[in-house]
Amino acid sequence: QVQLVESGGGSVQAGDSLRLSCAASGRTFSMYVMGWFRQAPGKEREFVATISRGGGSTAYADSVKGRFTISRDNAKNLVYLQMNSLKPEDTGVYYCAARNNFILGSRSFEYDYWGQGTQVTVSS
Repeated sequence: QVQLVESGGGSVQAGDSLRLSCAASGRTFSMYVMGWFRQAPGKEREFVATISRGGGSTAYADSVKGRFTISRDNAKNLVYLQMNSLKPEDTGVYYCAARNNFILGSRSFEYDYWGQGTQVTVSS
C-alpha cells in the first residue's frame, strides 16, 4: 500500500513557474514507477509525465515537453513536477500516481495508487 499526498499547487500568471511535490508513505517507494496526471474541468484525466523507479528514465506528454520536468528523491519518498512557462491550458487538478511495475506508464489504468490532487490555475 502506498499513500500519496500532493502539494504545491496554486494560482499563477501565464509564464510563471510552480513546483508540485508528492509525498509517499511506505518503505517501498523506490519500487514504484511514478506519474503525474491532470484533469481540467469538463475533460478527462490526461497523462503529464512519468519517471522510472530509479529516476533514470522519464517520459512526457507532448503538450508539456520542454516546459515540465519530473524528478524523484527516493531517500525522501518524494516525487516532483517542476512546471515552467505555464499556460492557461495547464489549468487543472494535478494528481500523483504510483505504479507497481518497472515499466513507465502513460495511461491512468496502469497506475495502482492515487493522491487526492492539487489545483493549479494559470490565468492569462
